[in-house]
Amino acid sequence: MSDAHTAQQAPITIKKYANRRLYNTATSSYVTLDHLAQMVKAGADFVVYDAKSGEDITRSVLTQIIVEEESKGGQNLLPISFLRQLIGFYGDSLGGLVPRYLETSMQAFSRNEQQMRQVMQNALEGIFPFNPLEEMNKQNMAFVENAMKMFNPFIPGGGVDGTAEGGESQLNDLKAQVAMLQRQLEEIGKKK
Repeated sequence: MSDAHTAQQAPITIKKYANRRLYNTATSSYVTLDHLAQMVKAGADFVVYDAKSGEDITRSVLTQIIVEEESKGGQNLLPISFLRQLIGFYGDSLGGLVPRYLETSMQAFSRNEQQMRQVMQNALEGIFPFNPLEEMNKQNMAFVENAMKMFNPFIPGGGVDGTAEGGESQLNDLKAQVAMLQRQLEEIGKKK
């Protein structure tokens, strides 16, 4: 094996200038936070340095990307309760454990992500063998129709045996059960 295969590729260097522009030194081009978000999603590793001071500002730039993604309104991954709890840990004696816990949790989630996607896909294909939305609509309509037949004995085909009398019979059975439950409750009340 060559050294290129065994050694990990060095992260791409991004420089942030005073005018807030971000410069990708690997492509010799200016980039936006959206470009950096796409790099993260593609698995590209990068570090961001302040061009003047040389300070590593990767954390604050990644945080800016999260804030922008959350403000787009399409998908919020950070519930408000989580954000409040996270803020509460700043300055707390357990605050030092939080980064390791979150990192470990996200690594475990990432490892299981593909497996979860496959399980969900297989489950949905088993339930909806054709077009999932079309099949779901058919099932919903059938459910509503059956529910209406059960609760309205005057709908043709309604009731247990498909007749109005079957629905009436079912209604009488329910009334008898309710009456029996009421008697039992009264007996329990008398014993106290």
